Amino acid sequence: MARRYVVSYDISDDKRRQKVFKALHGFGDHVQYSVFMCELSDTDLVRMRTLLRQLIHEREDQVLIADLGHADAPVSSRVRVLGRALLPPSRTVVI
Repeated sequence: MARRYVVSYDISDDKRRQKVFKALHGFGDHVQYSVFMCELSDTDLVRMRTLLRQLIHEREDQVLIADLGHADAPVSSRVRVLGRALLPPSRTVVI
């Protein structure tokens, strides 16, 4: 069963930051500047962490992964938003 994660990053180098940004697009939805919301199986979580470890510089960069619980629970039950509402991502099919 998939779980929902918030992934945020603080990457000092522009090239590494861009690589992390592109990598995370393959795992979740970009919700703020350096923040992604991801619904991941255990296998996907391991794959994401392995990839991110390869992309970052351990002494200079930081990636935070926060577990929000089961993906089938509404986001509003785990995340409190101040200001502009957190809207569900709009996904479109591109052929």
